[in-house]
Formats: sequence, C-alpha cells, structure tokens
Amino acid sequence: MAKANTLNLWYEKQLVGNLWNNDLDRIGFRYSADWLASETRFAISLQLPLQAKDFPSDEGNAHRFFSNLLPEGQARAHIINDLKITDSDYSLLEAIGGECAGAFNILPDISEPELRENWEYTKLSKEGLETLVKRRGNGINFRNGSNKPIRLSLAGAQNKCPILITDNGRFLPSNEAPTSHILKFQLADYSHVPAYETILMKLAKSIGMNVANIELRALDGLPASKPNTSFVEIERYDRVVDDEGNIFRLHQEDFCQALGYGYNQKYQADGGPGFSDCLTLIRENSGEPAEDSLALIDWQIFNFLAGNSDGHAKNLSILYSKDNSLRLAPFYDLVCTRAIKRIATELAFAIGEEYNPGRIYKRNWEAFAKEIDMNARFLIKTVEDSIEKILDNLPKVIQEFEDDYGKYSALQRVEQFIRGHCRSASQKLK
Repeated sequence: MAKANTLNLWYEKQLVGNLWNNDLDRIGFRYSADWLASETRFAISLQLPLQAKDFPSDEGNAHRFFSNLLPEGQARAHIINDLKITDSDYSLLEAIGGECAGAFNILPDISEPELRENWEYTKLSKEGLETLVKRRGNGINFRNGSNKPIRLSLAGAQNKCPILITDNGRFLPSNEAPTSHILKFQLADYSHVPAYETILMKLAKSIGMNVANIELRALDGLPASKPNTSFVEIERYDRVVDDEGNIFRLHQEDFCQALGYGYNQKYQADGGPGFSDCLTLIRENSGEPAEDSLALIDWQIFNFLAGNSDGHAKNLSILYSKDNSLRLAPFYDLVCTRAIKRIATELAFAIGEEYNPGRIYKRNWEAFAKEIDMNARFLIKTVEDSIEKILDNLPKVIQEFEDDYGKYSALQRVEQFIRGHCRSASQKLK
C-alpha cells in the first residue's frame, strides 16, 4: 500500500509528476496530466518515457531512477544521523531532494517551488568554511542559521556540498534555490584525493577531453597538502548562468539511471553495465553520436592510462539540451586512484574481459574493439596517440599545478605512476 502522502517532482514552476512508496520503500511515479499536455514536456529518463499510466513501485524503474539521486555510504549515513530521519530512499528524497543533480526539485506535496525572486542564500563565513572543511563536509547545518532548511542532494559516496559562488563569496542555499558549484572534501584516510582529482581533471583537459572545470582550494594560510585543509570547487555543468547572473537548471541523468541500473550496480563486475552498453546508449541517443562515441572511448582509454580505476557508470552522464536532444556530459570524478594505497586497482569497465590494468595487452584491445564494433587498428592507434599526448602534457600540467597551488610532494606518486604505466602499456601494444 502506498503512503497517504506523496512527493511532487517540479521543473521550475511546472508540476512534472508525483512519487510515492510502498511498504517496502519501493518508489513509484506518475506524470501529471498537465505535464503531459505541456509544450515543454520531456521524459525525465530514458527508462521513464512519457505516458499516462503509472510506473508502479514494484516494477523498479522509477525507484532506480530516483534512488540514484541520493548520496551513498558514509555520506548517506551522516545525513541520516544529522537529520534524525529513517534510513529509506523515500525519506531522504523528502528531506533533501530540493537541489538534486539535474533540472528537478523534489518537494513534499504541501510545498511548491519558490519564485526566483524569493530564492534565499546564506553567506558562508570564513569560520563556517573552516568548520566545513575540517569536518570534511560532515554535519552541514541543515537550517544554516535561517528559518528555512537546506534541501540538497548529490549522489555518490564522497561528502559533497552544493554551493553558490559569486564575486561576493560562497553561499549555502535555502530550500530548493539552485547552486553553481560543488565542494568536495578530503577523505578521512585519503587526504590527497582533492589534489589527485584536480591534477587528473586538468591533465584530461590538456589533451582535449571535455571535463568539468575544477579548482583546488585550501584554508587561508595553510598548505593544500595538510590534512583537513584542502577541498575542490567544481563548476556544475548542469547549471547555466545568464548575463544577468540568473541560474537555470539543465536536465541530466547518469548512465545507471539511463540504462536502468541501481546505484549498487555501478561497476560492471557487480552486475552493472559494460562499456559496450554505455557506448550503445550514446550511439542510439546522442544528438552527435560519432563525436560523443569517440569521446567516450577516449575517456575509457584515459582512465586506463592515467590510473583512474573508479571510472564507473555513475561517473558518466547525459545532458539534455533545451530542444531535448541528448549529449554526453562533461567528464567528472577523474582521480588517479592507482597512486593511492589500499584502493582497488581493478578497472570499473573491463577491456577485452580483463579488469586488471597490468594484464592488458594488444589482444585485449583487439577483443575490446570487437566488443564495441570498432576497427582494432584504429583503436590501438588511438591508445598510442593517447599515451603520447599524456606523456607530452604531464610535465606542463604538473608545473601549472604547482604554480597555481604550490609544491605538493605527493604528486610525485601520480607522476611516477602515470609515466611508468603509459610506458608499460605502450610495450604491451607491440
């Protein structure tokens, strides 16, 4: 039996549909009649096409889409503890669904989105930022000193905080006010993750990949390499700002949502999609399938060469434009995990049925080419070109990093790994 109360899904001031859950906390969804009749209507997911009939809670499609919006692991546990709410997907959506990834607000059925002119933000003080960084994003004040709660949700296992950044400083949103950036913090046992993400994102950009803009920051007067002092600011690609400073949301969904997998299936080895499934998604749905397909293949090659073993399906997204055409979203969450001890080294997507990056030879790339219906010689040439570009650009990127953020000795591990692995990979192509 569904709950008596429902949640409403809003796109700006338009009611898109209603969510409910059953006794097993499985979420159902229906589009509103007004949305289906609207000229601006669009499907919220490739798995949830426009239709008048319900997407029942027991079928799973709606539940997988909405649960993929939520934080995971310790980030989820911290929010549940801070808000003193039930550990359920529906309860979390009700509490923090106001500012999600993508274009929608999820609000209780008694609420409507605030008018643009009524959006409220609270400036984050120097002391507030220091507390946030030192606590690694835990314990965000969900009322933020105002009468209105913060309602923010970002998927993933790492603690994140959506924030508005202007020339006047950093601001936390109240209710469902939109944000422009995401703050990500050091992890308890992995203090170098912000730096490792920054360097890899900038390396990817240097070789022509489309990546989200990122900057490493540190508390005033403290080195970025010191524990609990640094964080990254990542510009949201699902938000656009016009010439007058107004923020608008863009719709997006990650590949788990688009392919109908739960967030616990983001790795291929855990029953999630394979790379060929992701490539088929782009080939069949992108407005520029050839360009986006090659970009996606470049991403997989880069992850292998640059040591990002955490390039899974939830770290890929499609972005909906205003005419509802789809494009591969800018890449994000690129981290040299191979330079971090005690983190799994196996690739998130197999290459020629091999997950161990140290055991991938020419034959694996040839098998991979067959899986993705690509000329093997062209693919191997692409890998060779990527190796050359990475090795050529790595010294410049590291120098620019140190010019911008200061000396960071732990980057030596990243540089040594990437150089050694690229040279080894090149030998194994022969």
